[in-house]
Amino acid sequence: MELCGRVGLMHPLPYNRAMTSATATDIQVPLLDLKAQYATIRSEIEPVVREVMESQYFIGGPKVDDLERETAAYCTTSHAIGCANGSDAIVLALQALDVGPGDEVIMPTFTFFATAGSVHRLGAKPVFVDCDPVTYNLCPASVEKAFAGHKKVKAILPVHLFGQAANMDAILDVATKHKVAVVEDCAQAIGTQDVHGTMVGSRGAIGTFSFFPSKNLGGFGDGGVMTTNNDALAARLKRLRNHGMEPKYFHHEIGMNSRLDALQAAVLSVKLRHLDAWSKGRQRNAAWYDQFFAAAGACDSHTMVDSGGLPIRTPAPAPKGARHIYNQYVVRVPSKIRDKVRDALTARKIGTEIYYPLSLHQQKCFAFLGYQEGAFPHSERAAGEVIALPIYPELSEPQRRHVAESLVEAVRRLA
Repeated sequence: MELCGRVGLMHPLPYNRAMTSATATDIQVPLLDLKAQYATIRSEIEPVVREVMESQYFIGGPKVDDLERETAAYCTTSHAIGCANGSDAIVLALQALDVGPGDEVIMPTFTFFATAGSVHRLGAKPVFVDCDPVTYNLCPASVEKAFAGHKKVKAILPVHLFGQAANMDAILDVATKHKVAVVEDCAQAIGTQDVHGTMVGSRGAIGTFSFFPSKNLGGFGDGGVMTTNNDALAARLKRLRNHGMEPKYFHHEIGMNSRLDALQAAVLSVKLRHLDAWSKGRQRNAAWYDQFFAAAGACDSHTMVDSGGLPIRTPAPAPKGARHIYNQYVVRVPSKIRDKVRDALTARKIGTEIYYPLSLHQQKCFAFLGYQEGAFPHSERAAGEVIALPIYPELSEPQRRHVAESLVEAVRRLA
């Protein structure tokens, strides 16, 4: 078992109760501060927005073409195809791979609803599997086991959760063995790299991304993109996002209206230039948190929350060669105090969120699938223990310290 309270190579940041001063209550720390981000790029954003308005070219066109080319280059893929949102990206990707009624798709149960909802929209069946308790990503061993009881699997849908890459080597090995496709759900992970330094969204048949405003690369509304290295899949994705039409008014198949608009593309092109710097800011904040909590007696998620030391578990470090972009910084505390801890942080004007309070197999809308409580213990336990803390790159040192000191104080008092 890993020793709790281990401090890294940076200078130590010891916890001291006296540091939580009365003036700290004047500090506000939202979970995400998009206004702070916008203030740094306003002079770049406003001209391109005006350009789109002056052009009156709102759907498709050169701004969308530019973003698709830039995104493909960033993700190291041959193609990037814009669409209306990250949920549609999954639907379109699966449809392009001929997933439909009667088919099954293996996916994690500990993730956002869209991963499974998109499968159901095509008439296919979600097959849930447990998460790895350390990374929260899809457990490859669970994927292999799922094939034993499901004979109609058409695809595997791993999610690169919270900005850390899933184990793509193992997942692709399983997919190759069973001759099924892999669609990477990269909604929280643009810029994430696996242990080979390879960008997520570039190894599966298709990668799907979300540009929802809260994402590391977020638009001024909804948006999404799909990446692929397959020319035929790229051509089909382009048709499917536009009613299956090519050329105009000639429909090869039934697609959907899921086009990325030019205003979002223009904004995203500007933001993409800043993405790596923002990711480094998140990584700096994560490293600071890691060190502070370790000095206070916490461990990372390799150690169960009830296994000694201060009962705070920080995210496990990314393995050598990989890049974690910290779309979320998720800690764990004992389930019996989790909600009280969150209330204590709210009282100190600190924004938090629970990603996710119920695993998908526990959701009422998926009750028809027949999963029982206890089916996926790692996911169910995580759902009761996780709290996401502010991690956005514009966090000031006083804000960061206020979050860390407040969490330690709350956990010490309530545990």
